[in-house]
Amino acid sequence: MRIRRFIAATSSALLLAAGGCAKSEPAAVAEGLDITGGVTVDQTLHDRLPQAIQARGSIRLVTDPSYAPMEYFAADGRTIIGFSPDLATALGEVLGIRAEMVAGSFGSALDEVNAGEFDGVLSSMTDTPDRQAEADFVNYLNAGTSIVVQRGNPQRITTFETLCGRTVGTEKGTLQEEMLQRLQTRCGDRRMVIDSEPTNADALVLLRTGRVDAVPVDHPPAAYLVSEPRTSAFYELASEVQYEPGLFGIAVAKHDTELRYCLREALQRLIDSGIYGELLARWGLTSSAVLTATVNGKSTTV
Repeated sequence: MRIRRFIAATSSALLLAAGGCAKSEPAAVAEGLDITGGVTVDQTLHDRLPQAIQARGSIRLVTDPSYAPMEYFAADGRTIIGFSPDLATALGEVLGIRAEMVAGSFGSALDEVNAGEFDGVLSSMTDTPDRQAEADFVNYLNAGTSIVVQRGNPQRITTFETLCGRTVGTEKGTLQEEMLQRLQTRCGDRRMVIDSEPTNADALVLLRTGRVDAVPVDHPPAAYLVSEPRTSAFYELASEVQYEPGLFGIAVAKHDTELRYCLREALQRLIDSGIYGELLARWGLTSSAVLTATVNGKSTTV
């Protein structure tokens, strides 16, 4: 099956929002996916979408575009590209709607969805029990956490436990910040300095400039950093170990059961058709594939 690139109205409309402002205007239209040869609109799923989404003709998903190759800004500084926008476009094709990716804050994304400002979060968000108390997750990727260090690993960091006594950067509100806070309780008198930054990109700047010793990052972006020619000269992995593997999910409000159902069914159609696998391959994520679309880590049809 072949996927061609083209620019069209059915592409993801990618929005630039300050603090997730619900009134943001489209900033750019990214290259979409011509998947008409592999997946057609499922009218039954379209008709089950919430009325507000059907009337608008689009689903609005908030994302933190600082996480290549998952979701990040293109060279123009305003178009969001990566696996997540491509997945959003493909889901939209199945559902017969446009997918709008809106740049916002990772730390406030769930609150904004529950306040009705967005329909969901598509931002490499790990599905955890604590987050399931706030939202339901349609699971689309499987990955653990890697430790990124400066090229040459000058601090000789080899395991998660060797972060004790170090200055460690992370993105605020992430699973990695939580993991560091849990580790802190085991560090004894070798306490870490945890520097929580607004975005992952901010934390990586601190690492590159030697102001922190390491940054724990989900494995897909970590692997991208150490292999991408523009960044591989500055970063490497402390080891090949992935800590606390888990599922990424599209987060939707717990009361939004119809949207949850439609997204899960649309994702399963992409998996069954092979489109999902092609998207993973395009972004070097094949090893993180899920075999079945699940909700909160469990197979379900409701």
